[in-house]
Amino acid sequence: MKEYDVNKVKNIAFAGHNGSGKTSLAEALLYKAGASDRLGKTADGTTVCDYDPEEIKRKISISTSLASFEYNDYKVNLLDTPGLFDFAAEMIEGIRAADTVMITVSAKSGVKVGARKAYDEAVKQNKSKMFVVTKIDDKDANFFNVLTELKTVFGPTVCPVVVPVISNGQIVEFVNLIEMKAYKYDGKGNAVETDMPTAEISEKFEYRIDGLVAAVSEAVAETSDELMEKFFEGEPFTQKELIDGIHEGMNKGIITPVVCTSAADLSAVDMLLKEIELLLPAPNEVYTAEAYTPAKDVAEIKCDTSEPLSAYVFKTIADPFVGKMSMIKVMSGKLSANSDVINAKSGATEKIGKLYTLCGKKQTEVSCAYAGDIVVASKITASTGDTLTDASRIVEFAPMEFPHPCYSMAVKAKAQGDEAKISTSLQRIIEEDPTLTYEQDENTKEQILSGLGEQHIEVAAAKLKSKFGVEVNLTVPKIAYKETIRKKVKVEGKHKKQSGGHGQYGHVWIEFEPCISDTLVFEEKVFGGAVPKNYFPAVQKGLEESVKKGVLAGCPVVGLKAILVDGSYHPVDSSEMAFKTAASIAYKEGLRQADPVMLEPIGELKVNAPDDNTGDIMGELNKRRGRVLGMEPTTAGMTMIQAEVPVREMHDFAMYLRQTTRGMGSFTFDFLRYEQLPANLLADVIASVGNEE
Repeated sequence: MKEYDVNKVKNIAFAGHNGSGKTSLAEALLYKAGASDRLGKTADGTTVCDYDPEEIKRKISISTSLASFEYNDYKVNLLDTPGLFDFAAEMIEGIRAADTVMITVSAKSGVKVGARKAYDEAVKQNKSKMFVVTKIDDKDANFFNVLTELKTVFGPTVCPVVVPVISNGQIVEFVNLIEMKAYKYDGKGNAVETDMPTAEISEKFEYRIDGLVAAVSEAVAETSDELMEKFFEGEPFTQKELIDGIHEGMNKGIITPVVCTSAADLSAVDMLLKEIELLLPAPNEVYTAEAYTPAKDVAEIKCDTSEPLSAYVFKTIADPFVGKMSMIKVMSGKLSANSDVINAKSGATEKIGKLYTLCGKKQTEVSCAYAGDIVVASKITASTGDTLTDASRIVEFAPMEFPHPCYSMAVKAKAQGDEAKISTSLQRIIEEDPTLTYEQDENTKEQILSGLGEQHIEVAAAKLKSKFGVEVNLTVPKIAYKETIRKKVKVEGKHKKQSGGHGQYGHVWIEFEPCISDTLVFEEKVFGGAVPKNYFPAVQKGLEESVKKGVLAGCPVVGLKAILVDGSYHPVDSSEMAFKTAASIAYKEGLRQADPVMLEPIGELKVNAPDDNTGDIMGELNKRRGRVLGMEPTTAGMTMIQAEVPVREMHDFAMYLRQTTRGMGSFTFDFLRYEQLPANLLADVIASVGNEE
């Protein structure tokens, strides 16, 4: 690809609800722009952007893919992001690198939660937005209902630009409200200009066109005082004023244009390409990026080729054949192949080798990338969120904010000896996806993989097999139960064994009592040398080994204080081993007498959910033995519920919350403390712990 001026680059992220047509739209644009020679289909697994074997198998997008193409002397970088909430990190990464977020909304199913989430993320990251109403050719499509819904949900910034003309339930033409021209399309997406619609073509359409033009003019008038004055005087805007006004309004976030297309028959895709060229801001027109100097001062970074290099690693791809590939947005200056840069986070020098642009999986090597462009570097050590800079000006961009993992499964190798391979392979996958974590539970010793949902974990396990050849079993994680005592007891432990030669003799009296401690508290109050001092460590060691297993279900014992008060010894037969065994005998007897109980872990839950769902969620938490502590409003229409809930009841809560709130809810859950397990659950827990072992 040739070198492009920053004004000639357009960075676009496709985001929206799963199944709203993002990948198909990207495919249609690539085909129409001549970047691909065939129109692939998601159902057939032939699209440019969904090329991963898991994506082809599942017929969904799993990763953000980059498809760069040239059109009318512009370079367009498309970032196709997944719509499933399990892969939210991919959407956040894609939006971070884009300057405009195109939010796809199906003309058939309307505004779904995925569109709202994409819009909210675009607002949060200060990006310009455009709605693309897809699947306009579907027999159940209703563009004007969707337009009304968009205005209701997202407010007065919504501004129609390309609309269909419908007669007898069929689309007969498309009207471009900026050009005030109408077009008909053949089955291959070729446009022919036609007459503007009249009332005869579509019932009441003349009124609709007037109303839609007025809506566009009103939105454009908001962008400057001069245009507002002209609007009030009743003068129509010129085509250039409309284009410049919408362009400016998108950049300021006060206009969100709406266009419609059909990826299946390519209707109006050419108009969308035209709007990309005319309306979408270039990287140097968007707000100036802020970074931090080593002294933590804020520095404004202009998107200018003449500035020193600064670039942001927004996504990592773990490829078992090529190695690590890093997607980089060049924020300023020029990034060259075979050059040295500074990693602002680590302070280390980073050797940049080859650079590529991508169109799906197709790689094209380039010598450099300029401010505003997106490029891919292979085999660098930088991670997602790192900043690469020139030594003359070291700055660091703020990291991305990702959702916390909320669904966990225990991971075990199917084949013996694969444990080490699981760990190294999962580290590669976690580099790719910052919403996955992998760690050992210190209590149960299980390896726990955590993510954003069931499908998220399943896909990670599938990638382990397909990319790294490691097969794993996923199971529900064990609960780290513990045991303790509730009353004070004094017990005897005697170990006496006589055989030929030396016998074994150890005899202790120990008091056991409850205390507040996670480890055994040991004291001795022996008078008159009943037990010699040199045997005290053996008694302590015998007890420390014993507390690893309780008497109810074999769980670790906490909150236990042991005081050695008396005993006896034999000058010949006593030994450290004998006293260790005697202590163990006293422990078992003492715990049985001391009213032993099971303890279960309790966590602090914070649920952020729509106001409409708070009653359902609180009812569900009561069923899960939770205690609701309070509620407080967070953002518009959302409430935070705070509760304490047993860990035992939380495994599938992520699935419940997603279903109930249709994906709008989120939560964090952190370990708080241990509490006594209710007596009615004791038998179940003892049985389940026994089965696990």
